[in-house]
Amino acid sequence: MAKLTKKQKEAHAKVDRTQSYSISDASALVKEITSVNFDASIDLAVRLGVDPRKANQMVRGVVTLPHGTGKDVKVLALVTPDKEADAKEAGADYVGLDEYLQKIKAGWTDVDVIITMPSVMGKLGPLGRILGPRGLMPNPKTGTVTMDVAKAVADVKAGKIDFKVEKTGIVHAAIGKASFDVDKITENAQELIQTLVKLKPTASKGTYIKSIYLSSTMSPGISVDAKSV
Repeated sequence: MAKLTKKQKEAHAKVDRTQSYSISDASALVKEITSVNFDASIDLAVRLGVDPRKANQMVRGVVTLPHGTGKDVKVLALVTPDKEADAKEAGADYVGLDEYLQKIKAGWTDVDVIITMPSVMGKLGPLGRILGPRGLMPNPKTGTVTMDVAKAVADVKAGKIDFKVEKTGIVHAAIGKASFDVDKITENAQELIQTLVKLKPTASKGTYIKSIYLSSTMSPGISVDAKSV
């Protein structure tokens, strides 16, 4: 195991592993123990009492974080010419269709989100092997396949993220930056957790929210008391 640096040892010493913190206390603590020399991401990990292998226990959805993610999300709008102006006005970083389909086919995937229209999805099908593994394939369930492209672009730019439970039953999501104040981190975390609660599958039995951990880039995880959210 790699040795901890002095700063990492100090961070670990400040986190009481025997207790669960309120979401506001955890938000304050994660800022205190973040010492990297860049604006670290703040991440939330929620372990759910579901079996993702069963279709009726899959948890997937979207949430608009009230204070955004703090990240400049690069958006590609694959649209027909009549929608290009709307997509550009809404803030899309790249707008077009055939030229970008060719770029993707050649291996270009330097974007965070792709938004498109139902009529274009047929052209995207063959690119699934490139976009799928990178989580870039547009999906109607996440609002990235829509006729209202301008609204979809604006929502993503404002802090809308999509999430999906992993095979291990955990939902991971970046909910902000270390430069955010405590209230913004707290409110973003609350919004995601409350969204997860609303999406509880009827087939899920027993404890649904099993554990919640808040962390930043390279920091130890902080256990959050689910009742505080």
